[in-house]
Amino acid sequence: MDHTTLSTLRDRHPAWRLLASKHAPLVASFLHRIFVAPNVRAMSEADLAEALEDELFALREQLGSEAYPKGAQDYLNDWAAPDKGWLRKFYKPGTDEAQFDLTPATEKAIAWLLSLTERPFVGTESRLLTLFALLEQISAGTEADPIKRVADLRQKRDELDAEIARVLAGDVPLLDDTQVKDRFQQFQQLARELLADFREVENNFRGLDRKVREKIALWEGTKGSLLDEIMGERDAIGDSDQGRSFRAFWDFLMSSRRQDELSERLDQVLALPAVAALKPEPRTRRVHHDWLEAGEHTQRTVAQLSQQLRRFLDDRAFLENRRILELLHGIESKALALRGATPLGTVMHIDAMAADIELPLERPLFMPSVKPLLTDLALVTFDDDIDTARLFDQIVVDKARLRSAVQRALRRQPQITLRELLEAEPLHQGLAELVAYLELAHAEDGGDALEGLRALVDEAVEEPIRWPASTAAGEAVTREARLPRVIFTR
Repeated sequence: MDHTTLSTLRDRHPAWRLLASKHAPLVASFLHRIFVAPNVRAMSEADLAEALEDELFALREQLGSEAYPKGAQDYLNDWAAPDKGWLRKFYKPGTDEAQFDLTPATEKAIAWLLSLTERPFVGTESRLLTLFALLEQISAGTEADPIKRVADLRQKRDELDAEIARVLAGDVPLLDDTQVKDRFQQFQQLARELLADFREVENNFRGLDRKVREKIALWEGTKGSLLDEIMGERDAIGDSDQGRSFRAFWDFLMSSRRQDELSERLDQVLALPAVAALKPEPRTRRVHHDWLEAGEHTQRTVAQLSQQLRRFLDDRAFLENRRILELLHGIESKALALRGATPLGTVMHIDAMAADIELPLERPLFMPSVKPLLTDLALVTFDDDIDTARLFDQIVVDKARLRSAVQRALRRQPQITLRELLEAEPLHQGLAELVAYLELAHAEDGGDALEGLRALVDEAVEEPIRWPASTAAGEAVTREARLPRVIFTR
């Protein structure tokens, strides 16, 4: 929890980016309703976009038409982008329709937001009993002394016998409503956390899949050593703490007796008045089926990893063999073509097997560079006054104004000649402005090119361009220039 680590998490972790996003209420509420609450593991792009479009329509009715202006498809692609990482976009084998699923980081952020809501009842007794039970299991499971192990089992047997005797005598201890609520809330919390763990386990297997594909693509050794290394990593994951725990959980849950026992106990507990007063989620009754579905989805990911690995290796071997055959066929075809006709002229050039000899005295001698001599000259100043006002009389043509004039004209018609344009927009700066128009027309590949427009020059037609001007004496005259027809078009 140091400053550097937290700063890195803030910039890179998808969960933190989600919580800091201005669209966090939309993202978290929508993804919780679509994926987390119904325990959906994957949804097609069309169905998810339709659901999001309905959600956006309802929010715009409440918040105004300017709320969330982008379309549903744009939001989904944005949430699945690498800089967000809130959704995982993928394609199922054999299909071309995109699928979406939550990432583990998004599920963690949603779970944290759920924990912020005020709970009507916070129990602590069941958690303390769970801690004691876990410590007892660890202590009993690691005791290697048979005498102590037998003594602990006899003590538990005596306690069970005493409890059986009390029950037969009519002393039946029951949990009160507070204790029932406490234990049921802890059961719901652990059930939700277990479903979230499945996504993280599945994400780890997908990370292994990507790692294996990268290794195959960059491998330069033998195929046998590649398979040994890949299978070693697969066994390492299966034999890790996470892999063994998941396998034990899956074996326990796959027992039909355990499933029937879970269903029976859930029906019994949900029928209690204290539990019914908590208004549990409807899916709590079939939470063990959700576990099975999530675990099966993870198992399919593992099976798909093995299948894709085999296909990837087979495809690579097939491509290598096909390339070798193509080279052999090419050599055979060229040999057959040359068998009946002896080639004429030079078939191949071979460089002469001789060394290039360069004598030391054949190399040019070093020539020192000539240093320039600077003459110390005195500048002669003139006493005549220089009229600096002429520096401010220079003409500067605004090309942006000319470009805007062309674009305005083309909004009303698909094309216009330079003569027609100047009849509507007369020249104000004479020949300099006319040259600027011609520069825009011929600058299609330059920095002043007209964006989205083109200019054509018809050399066969010559048009006169006239504009008013004045002589040095101030008399009004009309200037005229003849040039090929210039046509501006969209």
